[in-house]
Amino acid sequence: MRAVKFLGPRKVVLVDDAPKPVPNEGEVLVQCHYVALCGTNMGPYLGEGRWAGLVENSPPGWLGHENIGVIVESRAPGWEPGTRVLAHPEDYNGFAEFIRSRAQGLARLPDNPPDLPALITAQPLATVLRALARTGPVINQRCAILGQGPMGLIFSQVLGRMGARQIIAIDKVGWRLRWALRFGATDVVDASQEDPAEAVRRLTGGAMADFVVEAVGQPETVCAAVHLARRLGRLYVFGIPHYEMQEFPWFQAVMRELEILTSNGPECMEYFQTAVDMITRGHVDLGSMVTPRLPWDKAPEAFEMYAHPDQSVDSLKITLVF
Repeated sequence: MRAVKFLGPRKVVLVDDAPKPVPNEGEVLVQCHYVALCGTNMGPYLGEGRWAGLVENSPPGWLGHENIGVIVESRAPGWEPGTRVLAHPEDYNGFAEFIRSRAQGLARLPDNPPDLPALITAQPLATVLRALARTGPVINQRCAILGQGPMGLIFSQVLGRMGARQIIAIDKVGWRLRWALRFGATDVVDASQEDPAEAVRRLTGGAMADFVVEAVGQPETVCAAVHLARRLGRLYVFGIPHYEMQEFPWFQAVMRELEILTSNGPECMEYFQTAVDMITRGHVDLGSMVTPRLPWDKAPEAFEMYAHPDQSVDSLKITLVF
């Protein structure tokens, strides 16, 4: 089968002789039609921090996990061949033509959606739903989101739907701020031009943010997020750290008595069907971020685009089409 193979930092190739997976009991085999890139792929792609040295020995398809396709073989009751699904690869080798998935990692897709690849946003939406299910309400609260890539944009929209009174979107890539306003941000901050903490202080009249989301994972953004929160505020560290050990301004966090949460893991699969249903019912509108949509043989270019958003205007949820 076809798959993406990492050979080293910033070097991916396409192979057409990768072994086709065989589903175990309770699993299905999905033939993929779309697979999207994710910010979590960038640490491995760039060979940063804890990912250094792991890339060279990775299997074909490694770390892809946002897939849409059709079940072609099933050993899971209730999931018949021919069913169109959002699927989570059991081994996280989703940059491939075929993947294994447990029944728990599947969500049914409608038969004739107006824009099928737009539904791939249900996977990252599910991670946001799980994260927000683990924290308190945001109704009438001031929120700040560091990072306006696909995850930050989803937070911007969902927090608005949940009743936040103010959503301050922060990024150092200028064109992303235009998208943030489109996705529901009330205010935007260009972190390449203005200190985020000073900007949040100005925009909130000195009150600072009740709820802060860090959606990048880099050391500097995690540290910056602390300074955006009010005393007794909440900080959600959602971005995946690129390094095993990172500095953190604990003194400031303790002085503010912040509630700090993190979220990561396959438990987001429990929210897959809810996320799909929210999109198909029009409760959220995320499909426009699925851009660009590139043919499979453009995978090397797609990874490079994702790694350099400042040079790839309007590239967000980059998706490969089989």
